[in-house]
Amino acid sequence: MSDRSSLIEEMNDRSREVFRRVVESYLDSGQPVGSRTLTRSMSEQVSAATIRNVMQDLEEMGLLGHPHVSAGRVPTQAGLRLFVDGLLEVGPMTGEDRERLDSTVSGGPRAGDMNSALDRVGAALSGLTRGASLVLAPKRDSAPIKHVEFVALGPDRALVVLVFADGHVENRVFAPPPGQTPSSMREAANFVNALAEGRTLSELHAAISQEMERRRQEIDGLARAMVDAGLATWARNDGIPDRLIVRGAGNLLQAPEAQADLERVRTLMDDLEHKRDIASFLELAQDAQGVRVFIGSENKLFSLSGSSLVVSSYMNADRTVVGAIGVIGPTRLNYGRIVPIVDYTAQLVGRLLSERS
Repeated sequence: MSDRSSLIEEMNDRSREVFRRVVESYLDSGQPVGSRTLTRSMSEQVSAATIRNVMQDLEEMGLLGHPHVSAGRVPTQAGLRLFVDGLLEVGPMTGEDRERLDSTVSGGPRAGDMNSALDRVGAALSGLTRGASLVLAPKRDSAPIKHVEFVALGPDRALVVLVFADGHVENRVFAPPPGQTPSSMREAANFVNALAEGRTLSELHAAISQEMERRRQEIDGLARAMVDAGLATWARNDGIPDRLIVRGAGNLLQAPEAQADLERVRTLMDDLEHKRDIASFLELAQDAQGVRVFIGSENKLFSLSGSSLVVSSYMNADRTVVGAIGVIGPTRLNYGRIVPIVDYTAQLVGRLLSERS
């Protein structure tokens, strides 16, 4: 960051203005910017030849490039990075954008479970930004449990129903112990519920293991086996792919840049559909302080080379980072508009989590 700051400081006022106007024009139109175009928008009257000389200097610095010999300039990835870090002017959200996001959660904490609310938020975010939205839902282990129930589905199949304090309900099928009876299932549920309320899954797991060891003689063998089977089900994978909600991936195909590199965009869409490299996205989210912007080959996930990711983490009522909100689009994003939208959406989800805790 210090190198980028010093690079901006090395530019004189004219170079900075030419660079800023080239980037802003490119982000707005997607077209190379010529010197004659800039002569009409510069704050001082300068000739096209003077601007060409400045643009050539910026090109030698690695900040601008030109796709054809006779074309104007476009920002390089390094140029976009410099612009985002040092010259980007982030404006306030429009009232219309804010109202659209607010309306997705206006029903309050009782309007469906958390995943439904996050799905609505993701759809609204995708619609506002015309990109693909990513919403990484909180790990269920971070939410306290309200109630647990066992339901028989057959001689060799049973269902454990987990009701969380935020209204989320999760069902998991497991193989119960042979010879299970309605009374053993009731005893298992009563035993678990006596310990469950207010505890997270990992806390409940530890409490149950400790209590079963202490009360081994008191608990019926079938009930104990039922609890063990249920615990084994909870201890299985974290379900990371199921935590990522992707909306608006089709928008990536509609971007003008997509036509020039359809194969890359299709690969990206396939990765999003199959939710690959989710752990990498989570790692980015947990490390992020505020909104972060990843441009082009800076991205090491989701086959994002040639795309940009704007991401922000969000927190629960305890101020613990539990998930993330992101938007994927072409590098020619309207960063000044999308950065505050992603930031506000992350805050909105954080408030929603706090209301449900």
